[in-house]
Amino acid sequence: MKSHNYFVYITTNPGKTVLYVGVTNDLVYRLDQHKENRGKPETFAGRYFCYKLVYYERYTYVQHAIDREKELKSWSREKKMNLIKSENPYLRFLKADP
Repeated sequence: MKSHNYFVYITTNPGKTVLYVGVTNDLVYRLDQHKENRGKPETFAGRYFCYKLVYYERYTYVQHAIDREKELKSWSREKKMNLIKSENPYLRFLKADP
């Protein structure tokens, strides 16, 4: 049986002032899309240059990933930052090689 991978991820801008929460089944490709869209006002991530990965979680089932994305999006910035710092205390920009 084939294993599926879905990712809930958080990106930020180079100045680490904005957070973006998303879900994807191809994290590397999605981050490339965010990078290509930087500065484009049509998307939130593009408008605020959110293409630097700081956190991600892996899921087998898409619905679990979607539910988690919705949960994280409802959180305050402080709560999101605490989650990120629990795994990435210095907010280092991660490489997308899950």
